[in-house]
Amino acid sequence: MDYLKNLKTLANEIQPKWVSDHLCWTGVNQQNSHDLLPLPYNEEAIKHVVERVKKVQDYLGRQILLENVSSYITYSDSSMSEWDFLNAIAQAADCHILLDINNIYVSARNHGFDALDYILAMDKKRIRQFHLAGHTDYGDYVIDTHDQDVCDPVWDLYRSALQTFGPISTMIERDDNIPTLENLVAELDIARDIAQQVLTPQRSKACV
Repeated sequence: MDYLKNLKTLANEIQPKWVSDHLCWTGVNQQNSHDLLPLPYNEEAIKHVVERVKKVQDYLGRQILLENVSSYITYSDSSMSEWDFLNAIAQAADCHILLDINNIYVSARNHGFDALDYILAMDKKRIRQFHLAGHTDYGDYVIDTHDQDVCDPVWDLYRSALQTFGPISTMIERDDNIPTLENLVAELDIARDIAQQVLTPQRSKACV
């Protein structure tokens, strides 16, 4: 509650467009793992998370965004897909979704599902922001490191996401191995070019 009190004070002061957090757990018995750990995808976890999201939203006086994490393990207790799990929580808690497209790609590679299936299954009414990032590819597995350029398959997924959801606010994350500003802007221009290619025809159709 001390954390929420500080967060509410900050949010009230700066009035951000959104307040978001990752859909995950991070430690046990006050021991922080310093990683974003996935939940089991089942009804028990949905109920637990929904109750907590509702309490947070009531306390903050605003809806929050939940962000999907990249994952490297699965649970034998999981009874549904990650996308069904996230959609169910967002609907029951009446919150929004921050869709991290790179995290979808990383998890898809690690667990062998189709990343596009994930994107196409998401509730269009709930998506408020996209995240893009780079990762480290070790061949048999992929780690979400935010220290590389966005790769071509993630750009392809971004294009599909824009085609599916329309104009959604997008952020490129970079936490390490920071390139020059020129290179960062060049990567941003790729996102802008893709958005223009996808969204301009959509807007033209809407005006007909």
